Amino acid sequence: MASESSKDVPLNPVLAPLAWMLGSWVSDPLGEGESIALPTFRYKEEIVISHFGQTMMHFMFCSFDPESGKPLHRECGFICAKPATNRVAFVCAMSLGVVEVEEGEVRGNQLTLTSHTVGKMSFVKEPHVNQVTRTFRLNREGKLEQTICMETTAKPMSPHVWVTYKKVKS
Repeated sequence: MASESSKDVPLNPVLAPLAWMLGSWVSDPLGEGESIALPTFRYKEEIVISHFGQTMMHFMFCSFDPESGKPLHRECGFICAKPATNRVAFVCAMSLGVVEVEEGEVRGNQLTLTSHTVGKMSFVKEPHVNQVTRTFRLNREGKLEQTICMETTAKPMSPHVWVTYKKVKS
């Protein structure tokens, strides 16, 4: 299988409004969250957002227990830009058996998304995810922030995770 680094392929102009997201990032400080099973938790996360010349970027999010280093959760997929608009789709498959399609808009250094499709494998654990909102923002210090709110079959829409990343590689 041939593989090209995104540095070898010109950025598709459609992705220019999202170029601030590209790179390898590490949570700094640790991410925090709340869920039904755990009232509060902390995690380390590494993310890579790359492009391959088309009108979409590829992402991989890997979270770990900050004490043991044990893998916790994985997400991968694509961030797709609609040409000649500020519309963006976030297509995400998760290691827990959930697949989401979120859509929204990029405005400056902020991307705001809301799920319109949440699918799951037949044996995914309860509670089930009904709706997700996600925001990415590049802050004044050049760090990437992500906030996710979630509605499940057991809990109304509420904050789920929030994390700030520092860039470790462009």
